[in-house]
Amino acid sequence: MSEILIIGCGVSGLTCGIRLLEQGFAVTIVARDLPPDTTSNVAAAIWYPYKAFPEDRVLAWGKVTLDEFYRLMDVPDSGISAVTLREALTRPAPDPWWKAAVRSFRRAAPDELPRGYRDGYVVEIPLIETPTYMRYLMRRYSESGGRIEQGSVSRLAELTADHRLIVNCAGVGAREVAGDESVYPIRGQVVRVERLAGVGCWLAEDAGDAPTYIIPRGDDCILGGTSQDNNWSLDADAETAADILRRCQQIEPTLKDAAILEHRVGLRPGRPEVRLELEAIDDTCAVIHNYGHGGAGFTLSWGCADEVASLAAQWAREVDRLSTNRR
Repeated sequence: MSEILIIGCGVSGLTCGIRLLEQGFAVTIVARDLPPDTTSNVAAAIWYPYKAFPEDRVLAWGKVTLDEFYRLMDVPDSGISAVTLREALTRPAPDPWWKAAVRSFRRAAPDELPRGYRDGYVVEIPLIETPTYMRYLMRRYSESGGRIEQGSVSRLAELTADHRLIVNCAGVGAREVAGDESVYPIRGQVVRVERLAGVGCWLAEDAGDAPTYIIPRGDDCILGGTSQDNNWSLDADAETAADILRRCQQIEPTLKDAAILEHRVGLRPGRPEVRLELEAIDDTCAVIHNYGHGGAGFTLSWGCADEVASLAAQWAREVDRLSTNRR
């Protein structure tokens, strides 16, 4: 067995495709939306395990991805760089559960926190400039021999008769594709503004369900955000945008002078736990599910892709063994 079909051309589908090509498989991606029109392209991506479970598996996948991002910082045009993130908290809290994975971490001094915040920390993490990084992944995938077909997949049953191994990276679409009703959208809305000198990278966790974040990039700055469960709307809401601007300007007052460039919305794929497992359909066909990454698709991408590649190699050996026994 050498051919694999991947559903989805976001960050998960592309990283899986690259790792599978490196293993010697022939790979085709099929997806309705291609970069730059994917949820991954909307993301204000930093390495940060957000709304992804269970913590032990997430930490393992995240550490692999973190190491890969640090390696990619030395690759021209990858869009990966190091950034100092300051997280502000409204009440005292212990160190985050993922602290052991990062290279540099310290508690914030009181004078480093915005008004109204009582605790926080400062951490060095990778920043992923999604327009550049998604172009890099597309180029790397194509130059490695991967194929892409644009088209919709409604159900896995449409594909299992004609393919021996399918990798399901459908994101929130897995609710329909895999018939998994535990998948739900986590709506994220952001405001893209011009970058101003001196604006730092911030994440503020408030008592509500909407994290506030400021992510300066090379040519712009992403302001967020929202975390609205079970909201399927892809239309930018004016009141939500105004609230995002208000919250971000409280942290960085100079943002009041930043010109608004764009409003964008994406649907993160929520699930009680990330689903990464091999499902055997019969003796000749299997599906490797890789979805439900919540707000941590980029953060888990390479770790999950490595596990997908390992499962694919195991399945290929099993199919070859069964085929040999039948002769």
